Amino acid sequence: MLLHVADVLATDQLRHCRDALAAASWADGRATAGYQSAQAKRNLQLVENDPIARELGALILDALGRNATFFAGALPRRIYPPLFNRYEGGHGFGFHIDNAIRYDRSRADAQPVRTDLSATLFLSAPEEYDGGELVIEDSFGTHNVKLPAGDLVLYPGSSLHRVLPVTRGARVAAFFWIQSLIRSDAQRRTLFELDVAIQQLTRKLPDAPELVQLTGVYHNLLREWSDV
Repeated sequence: MLLHVADVLATDQLRHCRDALAAASWADGRATAGYQSAQAKRNLQLVENDPIARELGALILDALGRNATFFAGALPRRIYPPLFNRYEGGHGFGFHIDNAIRYDRSRADAQPVRTDLSATLFLSAPEEYDGGELVIEDSFGTHNVKLPAGDLVLYPGSSLHRVLPVTRGARVAAFFWIQSLIRSDAQRRTLFELDVAIQQLTRKLPDAPELVQLTGVYHNLLREWSDV
């Protein structure tokens, strides 16, 4: 399931992120890639323990914690701390699949994160750069994703994907991975669609007795399928 989560960051939060990253010290992004990915990766990245990366990562996680759409779609158990990258001057990233397990090696007590879901939070407006689309291939076809600044795309970590070369301007984004309570993408989709339907019915018919039954079905499926 590909999920567009709009307005993750408020206007002032987005401005703060952009200002901080404009003054950041960027390094070669290949330093954090595996052997195969490094062959296809050309971009800039903040090192994981950069104070700016830590500060902005915490801001993003706090915003996501209050975002009902993200929570319903991801059902997060663990989230790898957000990283930040910058593509410019022809930078791109060829087709690859993200590593199945990630470790935040800058933390002594870090837990492994199984990358059930990948997320990209766009911090540059689409009119500020040419190219830079996130191309995701899944069973439903190929999707070219280029979202407004402050919006996020959530997609299965098992997806083959790439970033097209940036030919004008700069594409700045945060990216991270989520280990979900629900390992199966198909089951997560079912729960998300059921959750959305319950919310819509609640707005239209708040006193409908069927809501109790539907909510029970949702939680019984979550109980049955959850990876805890």
